[in-house]
Amino acid sequence: MSKKAIVVGAGLGGMSAAIRLKADGFDVKVIEKNSNLGGKLNQREGKGFTFDTGPSILTMPWVLEQLFASVHRRLEDYITVERVEPQWRTFFEDGTQLDVTSDLPTMLEEMAKVTDRPNRKLTDFLSYSQEMYELCMKSFYKYSIQDLKDLKSHHKLSELLQMDPMKTVAKSTHKHFDNKYLEQLFNFFVMYVGSNPYSSPAILNQLVYVQLGLGIHYVKGGMYKIAEAMGKLMEELRVDVQFNSPVKQFIVEGEKIIGVETEEGEVHNADVVVSNLEAIPAYRRLAPQTSKVKKETKSLEKKFEPTVSGLVLLLGTNKKFENMKHHNFFFSEDPEKEFKEIFDQGKPADDPTIYIGISSRSDETQAPEGKDNLFVLTHVPPMDKGKRKPVDWDNYRERVLNKLERMGLEGLRDSIEFEYRFTPEDLERLYGPNGGSIYGIAADRKSNGGFKIPSKSQVFENLYFVGGSTHPGGGVPMVTLSGQLTADLIKENEAAVTK
Repeated sequence: MSKKAIVVGAGLGGMSAAIRLKADGFDVKVIEKNSNLGGKLNQREGKGFTFDTGPSILTMPWVLEQLFASVHRRLEDYITVERVEPQWRTFFEDGTQLDVTSDLPTMLEEMAKVTDRPNRKLTDFLSYSQEMYELCMKSFYKYSIQDLKDLKSHHKLSELLQMDPMKTVAKSTHKHFDNKYLEQLFNFFVMYVGSNPYSSPAILNQLVYVQLGLGIHYVKGGMYKIAEAMGKLMEELRVDVQFNSPVKQFIVEGEKIIGVETEEGEVHNADVVVSNLEAIPAYRRLAPQTSKVKKETKSLEKKFEPTVSGLVLLLGTNKKFENMKHHNFFFSEDPEKEFKEIFDQGKPADDPTIYIGISSRSDETQAPEGKDNLFVLTHVPPMDKGKRKPVDWDNYRERVLNKLERMGLEGLRDSIEFEYRFTPEDLERLYGPNGGSIYGIAADRKSNGGFKIPSKSQVFENLYFVGGSTHPGGGVPMVTLSGQLTADLIKENEAAVTK
């Protein structure tokens, strides 16, 4: 008889794990608290506008291709993935505007607006970034890595040194560019994983190669098509998915979880449990509060801080803002001050960097003709209950709109005919992440060396984690990969037990 695997949560990490576990012979059931798939990758519609409410940029599509290939399917039979060019349009407070593109001659022309000899600077930095990425392909993207000891088992000392372990992202970009515009631009790539460039390890500069070398992509019909494609695949594989079923608790016997109980009182037996709910809230809310669980929770909280959360405004406007591309960034005047306020002082930045995605630039079905669908994201600190005053989000919305109107979106307020808002409190309530975090765990060179929470529980022998809080981190490709790597780890551990 097949072993039973319960997956708690149908985010991308949970679905990815479910697909792989089914392929490995498990009888898989996914239990989801909400009424639909996707977790933070979701969609909202209104007045003819369609918005992806979570991730809006797809990188490393090979991760999705690999998942579908693992069950003998072709990704292109489920979704249409298209490259986006230019990749970003960036706006600076002094009026400087730079387009980011994977077309290197054009990128050099853009860089020449703000620096001399851009050719040497870009080629050196891209080479450095590519080297980091290729090193990660040998380990981070291939195995479930827990700590430095694990990492050392996959690399020679010379390769570990190539990872530039003594530098942060910001120190590395400063060394290569020594230019305030380019440093701010390339430092911001690390926000793909919600981390602070002034404290995260330099190896995350690989994200520049991930974007400029491999490209950024959009899924025709909206990013939510990824969740729908995984849902269709699970249906074909006969993975049982149960919606509207919040899990109340793990049922524990000794050091094993023998099942889960929903809030409706249903009990589901399990040989293996995979939690797509982040590790820290899973221990807090679902596990019995034994001294061992409390000790582990406290240890994780000390070492692994949540990433940033966000104020998200979905704005349908009655006109097009012609100077905008698919992806746009409005940068802060003083990035060091901005990151210090968010990460060190735990308050929303006085002058935030604002991202606006307009998917209708690449897909006219996403907004009525002559109108724009603006996904406006401003990163803010995660909630820290009891340690800071609640934020007045109405007031902060005004700050965001003031900045955008000042930096070129004239008449934005008057053009809004549809609006919806997500705050950190909403994100935590809907999806359960620690503090309303968007990307899971913040990479910090000093506190965790850039590592994530181990995929295998240190408390229960058959509990595993997937998603942004565990290896390899946050973002669509990373959480999808976490499901695959965790399934590999489960298969490896199960094989060791049966020997």
